[in-house]
Amino acid sequence: MTREAVFQRYPKSGDNLISILHDLQNQNEWNYLSKEDLQAAADYLELPYSFVHGVVTFYTMFSLKPRGRHVIRVCQSPPCQLMGASTVGDELKKLLGVDFGQTSSDQMFTLEMTSCLGVCGVAPAMMVDGDVYGNLTPQRVEEIISEKRRAS
Repeated sequence: MTREAVFQRYPKSGDNLISILHDLQNQNEWNYLSKEDLQAAADYLELPYSFVHGVVTFYTMFSLKPRGRHVIRVCQSPPCQLMGASTVGDELKKLLGVDFGQTSSDQMFTLEMTSCLGVCGVAPAMMVDGDVYGNLTPQRVEEIISEKRRAS
């Protein structure tokens, strides 16, 4: 889908900025927003570039640098921490060979932390792309990563 196709889905209203940015980022195979994406969104919505850039840098779901094909976000909320998020993070670092904020050498996975996924009842939790996984154990994390590798 082109930028123009994304813009055609939304009326010219600043209320649509976040939705447009999500669509632009999702259509990029490296899961990020380029400067050209930000400028095009600003131009389409008749907003200052600085405003659009401010929105992108405020929300952790957006990235200005290329990431892996799959973005993994590990919940760092207190409930997840109490239920073993650090063990989940350690397992992911081991499986992927990266630390938080890095992308695997095969460009398949980027590992990130997030403040809260809003699923405290199934802590510890992580999100892979748009899918949330809870009640995680090191074994379940390994199964999820293996499934993603097979599917790609």
